[in-house]
Amino acid sequence: MSGHPTAYLVLASQRSGSTLLVESLRATGVAGEPQEFFQYLPHTSQSPQPREWFAGVEDESILRLLDPLDDGTPDIAPADIWRDYIRTVGRTPNGIWGGKLMWNQTPLLIHRAKNLSNRSGDGLRAAIRDVIGSEPVLVHVHRPDVVSQAVSFWRAVQTRVWRGRPDPIRDARAEYHAGAIAHIITMLREQEKGWRAWFDEEGLDPIEVSYPYLWRNLTQVVATVLEALGLDPRLAPPPVLERQADQRSDEWVDRYRADAARDGLPT
Repeated sequence: MSGHPTAYLVLASQRSGSTLLVESLRATGVAGEPQEFFQYLPHTSQSPQPREWFAGVEDESILRLLDPLDDGTPDIAPADIWRDYIRTVGRTPNGIWGGKLMWNQTPLLIHRAKNLSNRSGDGLRAAIRDVIGSEPVLVHVHRPDVVSQAVSFWRAVQTRVWRGRPDPIRDARAEYHAGAIAHIITMLREQEKGWRAWFDEEGLDPIEVSYPYLWRNLTQVVATVLEALGLDPRLAPPPVLERQADQRSDEWVDRYRADAARDGLPT
């Protein structure tokens, strides 16, 4: 592994397939313990709650479908302890670190990194380097079909089931809502635009992985990341998670496309 990077960071937006990738990387046993370390909000110590994804939305027909807010517990850990925890928990015994970062989480990462000791600079790239401890291999996962991505998000945010098969009881309460899906599409497009602009600004060339290619060739994608880390690509396992999409998802996608064509909603 000498001379190879010792860390990787999967860059994505929600429901893009990034979990499929990181869980297969984790299953190798040698590619870190990748988690979404940067999703936890300091005022609750929780990842964003359903209604927080719809901040500023006043449409009660949307809000009634989402769980009420939980106050949570503020995270008061000093920045250096926060960093040391992330470095330790995300690493396998061979020294490889893995993690996942969404564009909406980058302001929080930058803000918390400002309070670290021994900072190397300002901005997102320096924040990533200062928290992880080195320049990571960057893997960008994106989903060209943003309507399907948004439908997946809307279903998950109602049920609060973000991986595995939908919970039948909670999923039965989930309802189609064109306005909610339109809101999510706009949000997801802004996230992807943010990543692309940052890559151009920093002159970065991450490993690019589209969702359709990922779920058809997951083992090969894992092997590519392993090779970039100087690890044996033959350690790439068969897929360890299944796609969540099912007939209900497909029906909502078709319904939204029809509504968007009629009402001028974003796609």
